Amino acid sequence: MDKKDLFNIAKESIKNSYAPYSNYNVGASLLCNNGNVYKGCNIENASYSLTNCAERTALFSAISNGEKEFEAICIVGGKNGVITDYAMPCGACRQALTEFCDENFKVYVGISENDIKEFTLGELLPYSFNKSKLGE
Repeated sequence: MDKKDLFNIAKESIKNSYAPYSNYNVGASLLCNNGNVYKGCNIENASYSLTNCAERTALFSAISNGEKEFEAICIVGGKNGVITDYAMPCGACRQALTEFCDENFKVYVGISENDIKEFTLGELLPYSFNKSKLGE
């Protein structure tokens, strides 16, 4: 694969960009050593969060593939990969989810398949700041 191929894949990725605030759309293509190519695009958020956790990685990957409607997310984690407590989404992830999901969106956190807690996004982020606050 040459740089022209990579350019065209990146150009195609722009179609999935979500840039309602800046209107500056970006596409990317990442060539791996094994020949696989991963497409990406810019995804803006009303709060312009900084880091990328597992939840946002999943969200942004889905959006990069054209998805914009979501029902639920399940989050697990722990130190050294050992699940010993509920891995709650951080504030930035809650805000990122609010950009695309309503207050009834389900958030599951679990320790085992028999020990899963359920929340709504509205419970985890009441009085959220979202694009409706920005006007037109």
